[in-house]
Amino acid sequence: MGMTMTQKILAKHAHRDSVSAGDLLVSQVDLVLANDITGPPAINEFEKIGKPVFDKNKIALVPDHFSPCKDIKSATMCKRMRDFARKHEIKNYFEVGQMGIEHALLPDKGLVAPGEIIIGADSHTCTYGALNALSTGMGQTDIGCAMASGTSWFKVPQAIKVNMTGKLPKYVKGKDIILTIIGMIGVDGARYQSLEFTGEGVSELSMADRLTICNMAIEAGGKNGIFPVDEKTIEFLKERGVTREWEAVTADEDAEYARVLDIKLDELVPVVAYPHLPENTHPAKEGHAIKIDQVVIGSCTNGRLEDLEQAAEILKGHKVCDHVRMIIIPATQQIYQEAMHRGYIDTFIDAGAAVSTPTCGPCLGGYMGILAAGERAVSTTNRNFRGRMGHVDSEVYLASPYTAAASAITGYITSPEEVVK
Repeated sequence: MGMTMTQKILAKHAHRDSVSAGDLLVSQVDLVLANDITGPPAINEFEKIGKPVFDKNKIALVPDHFSPCKDIKSATMCKRMRDFARKHEIKNYFEVGQMGIEHALLPDKGLVAPGEIIIGADSHTCTYGALNALSTGMGQTDIGCAMASGTSWFKVPQAIKVNMTGKLPKYVKGKDIILTIIGMIGVDGARYQSLEFTGEGVSELSMADRLTICNMAIEAGGKNGIFPVDEKTIEFLKERGVTREWEAVTADEDAEYARVLDIKLDELVPVVAYPHLPENTHPAKEGHAIKIDQVVIGSCTNGRLEDLEQAAEILKGHKVCDHVRMIIIPATQQIYQEAMHRGYIDTFIDAGAAVSTPTCGPCLGGYMGILAAGERAVSTTNRNFRGRMGHVDSEVYLASPYTAAASAITGYITSPEEVVK
């Protein structure tokens, strides 16, 4: 029996000729990631082992969740990570001023390439599958051990093949695709399985679309999401200065899948995930009666330059509704700067939005956009669980940057084409 993309990567890193779903194995890893929340506990576990780091060039530490530090506790956690990075001469430590939201920063820094294994103490580490890598989140103990050994254990997952066909309509983006898929299979529909995206429709997707889709594989319960390599992937890697050798991974024709999902791109519409689960999806055009108080555009899911471009396209010449607070967070310093050069920041400020330095802040209910009881937000983040962005009686509606920007203008959930008529 042939192997899927994920299985091939695991086999190579475990020095095996082949693996099958359900196998338990130990594999080498290419990069180990932690942030300011998960890093300190992982460091505690690492220090119990009493060994040096396995490779100071293959650990990435990014203080992004509560940074710039919002209080004494967050400052203490960042200092713990900062001191560790200096002590062990960690090359890929990104402090305020150079940092960004980790899952946007690492690909843009050229730290991810096809065929690699990246593990991180953050569930959205699965983002990097967009670059044909096996990337997945792990617990802090596993990460601490990996910092010392350069290895980790895996259970080889089954796979779901997502076959994409057709052309992508205007205003339908990666966020709409993954929310539609989660709406189809549910938040546990891919539990401990690999979502492997294939088909002629893949060429329709930008790299930002693919990063968004893989980012939210975990919201369907997936172990990881992964795309094949094509010309867009190669161009992305060249632009990020990836010069080390890498090998594209493709699935065998006789690879075994638990199921196959057929996604006809030309039939998709902008959608919104209503509270309190990402699977609760509805067409954006059905949300006219839902009045909102806040819009957030950013996060590891939708804070990239293309996402800001889409928001600026909708907001140009418009004003944010007077009962809506709009917060826009570029995912990295480089994205922020390029958005400024292109005039997007002027567009946002002219429209009445606030623009923040890179941070995860509001996505996890940390700061920079907390909701009070009874408030509603449309957000381009990835989770809308009860209390996710603030009070347990607040509501979060997940949407693409196009839909979020349109909703900011009207003050109600609004499909983008309704604003640009």
